[in-house]
Amino acid sequence: MDRYLVISPHSIEECQHVVEQVEAAGYLTHMDWGCEDNDHTAYAEIEAESHEQALMLVPALIRRKARAIRVVKFDPKNPIDGPAPSEKQS
Repeated sequence: MDRYLVISPHSIEECQHVVEQVEAAGYLTHMDWGCEDNDHTAYAEIEAESHEQALMLVPALIRRKARAIRVVKFDPKNPIDGPAPSEKQS
């Protein structure tokens, strides 16, 4: 499984509803929230099989605005032993 950073922006008007939906799904503590710093975005780092599966963490109401970015840790002994920028999947 790959690791993904899920970035889920939402408006101030959507905020309360989004938080309630994430809590109802049982994922509230899996996400970090920028809302109290006027950054209405939820962030999560999760393991998933694909970008699409990672986005399932996000409530359907705002999923179209969310992004899932596959992230890797580089080995300090060989820091370029990862995919080249042109090999990125969307």
